[in-house]
Amino acid sequence: PFQKFVLWIVVVGFVLVALFRFLLDCYRKKCMVFVKIAFFIKTLLVILAIINEKARRYTMKDQKEIVKKVIDYIEKNLEKEISLEDISKNIGYSKFHLNRIFTAYTEITMYKYLQNRRLTVAAEKLVRTDKPITQIAHETGYDSQQSFSFAFKQLYLYPPKVYRNIGIYIPKQNRISMCYSYVSNCKFMTGNRIKEIAA
Repeated sequence: PFQKFVLWIVVVGFVLVALFRFLLDCYRKKCMVFVKIAFFIKTLLVILAIINEKARRYTMKDQKEIVKKVIDYIEKNLEKEISLEDISKNIGYSKFHLNRIFTAYTEITMYKYLQNRRLTVAAEKLVRTDKPITQIAHETGYDSQQSFSFAFKQLYLYPPKVYRNIGIYIPKQNRISMCYSYVSNCKFMTGNRIKEIAA
């Protein structure tokens, strides 16, 4: 925010100096005022367009950084009891603002991403470990095996016990990887989808 403020001060100062020189030049030379006015307005519009484009790019970069911080926080706390309020306090923005930005970039809400990631980790534990289902349910953030089984079946179509007996682990929600690049398009993966976004 401070850097943007300084940028605006510099731009406004540049415009005021240019305006002053323009008026002084017209007064001294008594030239065609209307031609110079048209040229000045055209130049000003070009400058404003450039500033607007740079501000838009800075905003996108800031929003990507926010989304990355949310993802990092969720990934570090998958087995802890966290809520959207906890995430918002850690990142420093309201949960509504965070959720709007997160959904815009990932096409999934923060709550759904957290839930799907936990259930994906739970599916891996069911197949690759011998932990009791009740323990996995608790580690996934559910108070009861029943609520865990209901949520798991919604995502994986099978109850946890049946899924364990099948013995094939398929991740339904991989970690979202935000990428930063100077190329025109940037790809990141959400689950089994690959989406292109402007860098």
